[in-house]
Amino acid sequence: MSARILVIEDDPDLAFGLEFNLRHEGFDVAIAPDGAAGLAMLAQPFDLLVLDVMLPGVDGFGVLERLRAEGQGLPVLMLTARAEEADKVRGLRSGADDYLTKPFGVMELVARVEALLRRAGGPVHPRAGGDDQAVVRIGELAVDTRSRRVSRGGAPVELAPLEFDLLAALVRRRGAVATRRELLAEVWGYADSVISRTVDAHVALLRRKLEPEPAMPRYILTVRKTGYRLAEGW
Repeated sequence: MSARILVIEDDPDLAFGLEFNLRHEGFDVAIAPDGAAGLAMLAQPFDLLVLDVMLPGVDGFGVLERLRAEGQGLPVLMLTARAEEADKVRGLRSGADDYLTKPFGVMELVARVEALLRRAGGPVHPRAGGDDQAVVRIGELAVDTRSRRVSRGGAPVELAPLEFDLLAALVRRRGAVATRRELLAEVWGYADSVISRTVDAHVALLRRKLEPEPAMPRYILTVRKTGYRLAEGW
């Protein structure tokens, strides 16, 4: 049985990215856009709460304090853009089980979620993707999404964790266009009101490792003024 996770996050891009990735990993996910809505939804049974600190109305600290005052021992992973030690201490003293500062890699969040669920002794999840093709091929590239291995022409290619996460996000879309903002939310776990150059910089790094001619890419294609997609022909 999959674990049920409630995400309380008011940023729609980040909420979408978290829901997309957690569902892809096999979790049952619900989203609440603010603290009041989240508290109402917590009348239902959940196995874990992902809770943003900066929320309209009732903020994350208020949600957490009310949750613990009611005696609920639900594991809580707090998310915040704040890096001050005092905020982390307040969150942990209020009853948070873990604390993640934005920006973060989404796969780090997934790993922390899994660790909290194991610690709580509840259900984790069956790994998603049973119907997905584990090894995706395009031209000379082979991407194994389960073992996180990549090869080109049979030779292994070493990718940094974030580089692989970015490639995997493109692979999951199977040739569809991914906007920079969607990739920023899905891979790094945050959204920016101004389009970040982070995605472009990491795409450039990927192309250097994967493309025969990085200046003339054949695998990771640019969609002008929008984002990127993988070439078709799987």
